[in-house]
Amino acid sequence: MAKINTQYSHPSPPCPAGRTTDRDLNHIENGVSRTHSPCEDTSSELQQGIAMETRGQAESRRSSFTGQGPARMWRLLVSLRVWAARYLHHRDQRPDSFLERFHGAELKEVSSRESNAQSNVGGQEPAGGTRKTIVVDPSSNVYYHWLTVIALPIFYNWCLLVCRSCFDELQSQHLMLWLVLDYCADVLYGLDVLVRARTGFLEQGLMVRDAKRLWQHYTKTMHFKLDVLSLVPTDLAYFKLGVNSPELRFNRLLKLTRLFEFFDRTETRTNYPNVFRIGNLVLYILVIIHWNACIYFAISKFIGFGTDSWVYPNISNPEYGRLSRKYIYSLYWSTLTLTTIGETPPPVKDGEYLFVVIDFLVGVLIFATIVGNVGSMISNMNASRAEFQAKMDSVKQYMQLRKVTKDLETRVIRWFDYVWANGKTVDEKEALGSLPDKLRAEVAVSVHLGTLRKVRIFQDCEAGLLAELVLKLRPAAFSPGDYICRKGDIGREMYIIKEGKLAVVADDGITPFVVLSDGSYFGEISILNIKGSKSGNRRTANIRSIGYSDLFCLSKADLMEALTEYPDAKRALEEKGRQVLLKDNLMDEDLAKAGPDPQDLEEKVEHLESSLDTLQTRFARLLAEYSATQMKVKQRLSQLESQAKLCGGVPLPDGDPPEPGTKQQ
Repeated sequence: MAKINTQYSHPSPPCPAGRTTDRDLNHIENGVSRTHSPCEDTSSELQQGIAMETRGQAESRRSSFTGQGPARMWRLLVSLRVWAARYLHHRDQRPDSFLERFHGAELKEVSSRESNAQSNVGGQEPAGGTRKTIVVDPSSNVYYHWLTVIALPIFYNWCLLVCRSCFDELQSQHLMLWLVLDYCADVLYGLDVLVRARTGFLEQGLMVRDAKRLWQHYTKTMHFKLDVLSLVPTDLAYFKLGVNSPELRFNRLLKLTRLFEFFDRTETRTNYPNVFRIGNLVLYILVIIHWNACIYFAISKFIGFGTDSWVYPNISNPEYGRLSRKYIYSLYWSTLTLTTIGETPPPVKDGEYLFVVIDFLVGVLIFATIVGNVGSMISNMNASRAEFQAKMDSVKQYMQLRKVTKDLETRVIRWFDYVWANGKTVDEKEALGSLPDKLRAEVAVSVHLGTLRKVRIFQDCEAGLLAELVLKLRPAAFSPGDYICRKGDIGREMYIIKEGKLAVVADDGITPFVVLSDGSYFGEISILNIKGSKSGNRRTANIRSIGYSDLFCLSKADLMEALTEYPDAKRALEEKGRQVLLKDNLMDEDLAKAGPDPQDLEEKVEHLESSLDTLQTRFARLLAEYSATQMKVKQRLSQLESQAKLCGGVPLPDGDPPEPGTKQQ
């Protein structure tokens, strides 16, 4: 490794700003550059057209206007036009050239098509005039938002239909409100049928967009039957039974599967799945308690209020005649019964006993569900912390057993605290292990984009090489004062600084030479095996961490494995390394100009020997096959000759033996 040179390890400085009016005007017209390369011209075609137009007009105006007032006004107008053009072409529409190398032309086309489809709610009308079928992608945000909308009337029906059926005052006192809400829910149910009929599905990995096939697919599912049953107009019986019979609308409860689908999608999308599962479980329990309370009140009404100690008290008493008291009392009784944590009046009649037995069984099931689910959820929430704490405890026990000094023990504990506090405990390979290589590389590049943009060796390399290198990067955290490498050590890794500051220090470990920051890299010289290097594969500098620092580590074996298929990138890296060695006077030019490296010759000879062995094996196999084929041909010829002699010169058909009674003439 050569001495650290900021010319190669640090990001390139920004371009100097122009001083003349023409340069200022040009800079305003062409727009600012991208973040990762400040000197790169990234203006769009529209901005270039505006720049050419304004440049010509500026020259003509410069000859006619001599004062500074008109010139300032003209610059203001140009700035406004450029700002308007930049506002019309949003920044999100301009792809990132650094990430663009990971997407082929087909993926770009598909992604643009998907974005257009989502903006038009699953479909669009092309310029040719032929209208395309509107298809909703079940994985899009539009579909999820519709699930959110349709979940509201389903939850409304499940909570209030049973309540309105059991408590007469609730239905009669707010009749118009219920009618409006009921028929609004019916309208949403009908729209949901249309959405389901236009919901696409995958066939051989492609979204089916044919309206006829979508309808046929929908009608063959159980959801279609449930949707049709939930829309049967049973409330037409209002004309005979009256509008105070909301139980006629119980068929609307058949759409429950849509609510479960909404819960599943939300659990997948949320960043806090364990919290959502606990909330979902509590919601289920509350709904069950609510239904049980309504059924208890309905049974009490059927038996007769106040007829025994188990049923609801007589409503002729003003204290128990209020609607709020009726519901709260029933809810209280239902909660005590299902949770089995309190005493309730014992049942008197056989039907009451049967209902209480069923409630106790449901209560036991609810209690077991609560204990099991909440326990597993809490365990999952603390799984990462428990695993980290176990590792930390094992290290503490080892240090106590081996009598490690208190100073070193404190440094180790502080390192553990830093790693946990900054979320460095996640193993990226394990977390992304289930993804395909290409998708895992894109995720890794997106996560580490801010760091990789600053590394110059990554800015010009091919997309395939960049993907391989990103997948081979290993994170490493260092505490204040830790040595990343020492002078004279054998170099087996190169490092990229993600966050923090490192110092190149003298042999005393105190005197600093250079301070390295985010995006800097070092150690590539010692692992490239550059021919003519005086240091060979030894480190030539001492590098310490000033504070807590996060680095990416790339081993020599991984780098060489990746560079095997990319010889141009390998030559570019070696050339940069030679320039650094020449500048630091660590390059032996005579040795570099000499013949090939003996180690390289040995490797080539070994490769030729292995290739020769492979060829000899193949030749021996072919020779054996040739000998076997030759023997078969000789045997066949001998057989044909014998058949010809037996048949008097007329050969028999293939495989037919001569007749036993045939004699030679």
